[in-house]
Amino acid sequence: MIASADILIQPIASEHIEGFHKALDTVARERKYLTLLEAFPLEETRAFVLGMIVKGNPQFVALAGSDVVGWCDISRHTFPSHAHAGHLGMGIIPSYRGQGLGRRLIEATLQAAHDTGIERVELSVHADNSRAIALYEKVGFVREGLACRAVRIDGHYKDAIHMAIIYQ
Repeated sequence: MIASADILIQPIASEHIEGFHKALDTVARERKYLTLLEAFPLEETRAFVLGMIVKGNPQFVALAGSDVVGWCDISRHTFPSHAHAGHLGMGIIPSYRGQGLGRRLIEATLQAAHDTGIERVELSVHADNSRAIALYEKVGFVREGLACRAVRIDGHYKDAIHMAIIYQ
């Protein structure tokens, strides 16, 4: 494992797509943190990332050498009446958690979102993910609601907390 200070946070580029796909699949297959239970096929992931780049949506990766060990992205809503807002998604592979990468990733992504005119960033987090909730609150997200039994994984239900940060 590489120390957090040696891990680069940078905007995603086409050469990171396969690593992002692998990291996303690793976190999804834990079946604990994401609604996605496995990554989409590589070509769909490629289309998603290239679309994010073309649209100017912020998407950052954490790189340990050339390996993607985490990501954070904000997808701007497409309806004109909601285009001032975006939805945040993020994850870090297990061996790199607890080193401050989440905060570095989210701060870089939120700054880029603000710089591109996104005024509101929303997210949903499983209610039992206390580490993520604490991170989101530290960077300024507030709880806006609770969706009971919003997620069902392997026959078990989880509530989801809806959170947002608004820039004025």
